[in-house]
Amino acid sequence: MKKNLLTTWDALLTRNGIVAYLPIIVVCILMFCGASWQIFWPSTDAARYQCYALVFWLGSSATQILPASQCTFLHASTLVHAPFHTLPLEYPPLTLVIFSLSMLAPIPYYQLVFAMWMALTSALIYWLLLRYGPRGAALTFALFALVGAWATAEGRFDLVPAALTLLCVLAAERKHWTAAYIALAFGTLLKIYPLLLLPALFIAEQRAAKSLYMPVEKVTLKSVATELWRTLRGIGAWRWKNSLVFFGIVIGITAFFALLDFQGAVVSQLSYFTHRPVQIESTGSTILWIAAYFGYPAHVEYTFGSLNIVSALGNSVSQFFLLAFVLGYIYTIWLQWRGKLDVAQTFIALLLVFIVTGKVFSPQYLIWVMPLLAFTNALDGFWLLFWGTISLLTTIIYPYLYTRTPNILLVQFVPGFIQFVAVRDVLFVLVTLAYLFNWFQVRRRKPLPPASPGKETGPLLES
Repeated sequence: MKKNLLTTWDALLTRNGIVAYLPIIVVCILMFCGASWQIFWPSTDAARYQCYALVFWLGSSATQILPASQCTFLHASTLVHAPFHTLPLEYPPLTLVIFSLSMLAPIPYYQLVFAMWMALTSALIYWLLLRYGPRGAALTFALFALVGAWATAEGRFDLVPAALTLLCVLAAERKHWTAAYIALAFGTLLKIYPLLLLPALFIAEQRAAKSLYMPVEKVTLKSVATELWRTLRGIGAWRWKNSLVFFGIVIGITAFFALLDFQGAVVSQLSYFTHRPVQIESTGSTILWIAAYFGYPAHVEYTFGSLNIVSALGNSVSQFFLLAFVLGYIYTIWLQWRGKLDVAQTFIALLLVFIVTGKVFSPQYLIWVMPLLAFTNALDGFWLLFWGTISLLTTIIYPYLYTRTPNILLVQFVPGFIQFVAVRDVLFVLVTLAYLFNWFQVRRRKPLPPASPGKETGPLLES
């Protein structure tokens, strides 16, 4: 019996054979079941994607094809009657490519086909990890996706930028820098957040080319200025070509859409995120709920496509977490500059900092980190336990607790909702701190498979 179990386990972890793909097949089916309860609803994220795609290609009259309530989030002032002139409010315009793929199916089956596209994307990530990741990386991703993205992976498009971010890391660790920058550029054009990773990729490229000054092992407050000056003094030797490729792609595609609708291509996204209040699942929400017991009342509103908390302290809390993000971002880049983090670890650290300090913590944000964690920490006990717990709590929050009431504005009164959010967010803060300060050696990477002749597959740096 034990021998049979070991044989099955080895077959799951191997890189060849149909058995190795069984986990992602099962997970895709289960994730489809997790999304199936809302797959024909007119108020889902995928339903919004359908509105955006139809209105872009056919003009504002296309909303008459869909149920009356499906596109009500599109204000009349933002709609242009002519095709090709109405872009998504909160997403970069290139997302229309993803949104339009499912239009190949009959209109009533749009969300069904969209779920299938996302299932294929998750299978692609699985294959990449199976092919290029350490032993167990693909299985780890499948487990994380099942527990943490059971109801969101096939109803959102976040798997696509997550796949592009993983491709960026894989290319960077093999020193295929142009490919890495191109992957990151298209990820940025789909979800914006990969833009935060550009400095990390740039530093990794300069380090690999030995064109970036390596600071001394121990940098003190007195020597910081000197070490920074020595680094900046070598700016003439830095490689800029691939960075220009990145900006050329991002600016070029954005400019093309700006010719169609400048407001939608550039302004609306920045305005959307700038003016959003604190979302009910974000780390700041817990502080606002606690403050409500000390004379700072808070109430819930549904705006900007999510449930948000409005409080007199909302702006102060947002500013505090913005400062925390800036400090966390600088500290992470500092660690990479000093050689403490490789490119994959820096990506993970930056994403953790961004999520934990953001005004919004949507459940699908976990998808951004899953492939990278699976790649660097495959079947690691710490991450299976703590990230698995965060994932489970997130799935309990959405969809389970959200669906305990027919009125979303009353979800904070659902027993356990605020408590589950608080526990999940506190745990996320602790995990982020553990990663930044390498408590319990949580950044320790699993060995990658043997390199093919002439190719580099190992981490660029060792922590």
